[in-house]
Amino acid sequence: MLKICHQRKILLCKWVLFAKAYSTNQPVLDVGDATKMVCKAMMSCPGAALDTALNQTGVRVSPDLVENVLKRFENAGMLAFRFFEWTEKQRNYSHSIRAYHSVIESLAKIRQYQIMWDLVNSMRKNGMLNVETFCIIMRKYARAQKVDEAIYTFNVMEKYDISPNLAAFNGLLSALCKSKNVRKAQEIFDKMKDRFVPDSKTYSILLDGWGKAPNLPKARDIFREMVDAGCDPDIVTYGIMVDVLCKAGRVDEAVEVVKEMDANNCRPTAFIFSVLVHTYGVENRIEDAINTFLEMERNGIKADVVVYNALIGAFCKANRYKNVHRVLQEMESNGINPNSRTCNVIIGSLISQGQTDRAFGVFRQLIKSCEPDADTYTMMIKMFCETNELEMALKMWRYMKSKRFVPSMHTFSVLINGLCEKGNAVKACVLMEEMIEKGIRPSGATFGRLRQLLIKEGREDVVKFLHEKINLLVKEPLFD
Repeated sequence: MLKICHQRKILLCKWVLFAKAYSTNQPVLDVGDATKMVCKAMMSCPGAALDTALNQTGVRVSPDLVENVLKRFENAGMLAFRFFEWTEKQRNYSHSIRAYHSVIESLAKIRQYQIMWDLVNSMRKNGMLNVETFCIIMRKYARAQKVDEAIYTFNVMEKYDISPNLAAFNGLLSALCKSKNVRKAQEIFDKMKDRFVPDSKTYSILLDGWGKAPNLPKARDIFREMVDAGCDPDIVTYGIMVDVLCKAGRVDEAVEVVKEMDANNCRPTAFIFSVLVHTYGVENRIEDAINTFLEMERNGIKADVVVYNALIGAFCKANRYKNVHRVLQEMESNGINPNSRTCNVIIGSLISQGQTDRAFGVFRQLIKSCEPDADTYTMMIKMFCETNELEMALKMWRYMKSKRFVPSMHTFSVLINGLCEKGNAVKACVLMEEMIEKGIRPSGATFGRLRQLLIKEGREDVVKFLHEKINLLVKEPLFD
């Protein structure tokens, strides 16, 4: 009897411990707080001990948390992937399609194509593949100028039991056009337009591609072909045509297109007015930029941050910074917050004019109301490097890291180049190693510069070490 009671006590103790471990009464962190905690662990412990650091956070993994973290680490492909793998092992959690897509994009950025295709196979096994998965891969291959691989991705869809449709066809054309391969896109369009009946989006993609080529006559041909095919231009098509004409220096012709829109009961959008305002600013036609902005407001179209940024850019170009200040005040009174683009337009203009102190002042002011992006930090770090204020560049780097912001390849490169310029090989090597640890492959120019400095100092052993780390990172098979 005593033996039975003793066993019951042991079982009871075990049950209590189990209940404590999985009790729903335990305080659950807000997703935002949990995200910050996980990001802190990942930033401080990106190496082999990452799993342990993540386990010690004690956070409850959810789809929202995972998607938030993957977004934060989109520039650190291998680190994002290691986090993705860790979450897969957690109790009561399954990856969402968005999580898969996010990590696929991150891996493709650093050309880890084998792992990327492994994830595609995992999605197929779980019945989660869709057209968007292949569109993401096509975009990333095209951006890396791997045109054949982008086309292969489209052609291999059926092998994965996904039927190519018009959305996939448009995705391929868009990927090629955005990577400046519009001629190849046109060739594919001409061969396959009988298989996939083009819609306004298809023609808009080609129109935008030829506009960026730039090839205005070909863009006009596409517009006419669209109308002749009985496909009415929509607001997106008109917007692209206005943009194409403006970029070709035909802003007055673009204004006529806007009038044509009105005649066809297709109301211009704030974006279309932003294109006109921006173009007038580039052409130093500041009064026309102001009048266009006012005309937009008279037509009852509410200004958004994109239009305000275009107006700010026009005033910056005209060196009218008092007007910039007034625009910022108007934005505030209208409840429109500046964004990173606002910050970058003003800072970039001041830096180009050599007003570096003022640029730093604007940075400190604007970060109170908007989050800087990779371009903002890169500009500031580059500015301090070029003005021989390396300590300030490093302070900016530390500030960026304190915000849990993962630097891009360009941000790393700017600071490494600045350190090399000053002969600081030690700190440059630390940054280079951190860059590789985060799964970001350095450019040939940046690595070459550090390599020269290390050889000059007789540190061929360090060069060999960094080479080996990069070789471990670079695994680049073309297909699955």
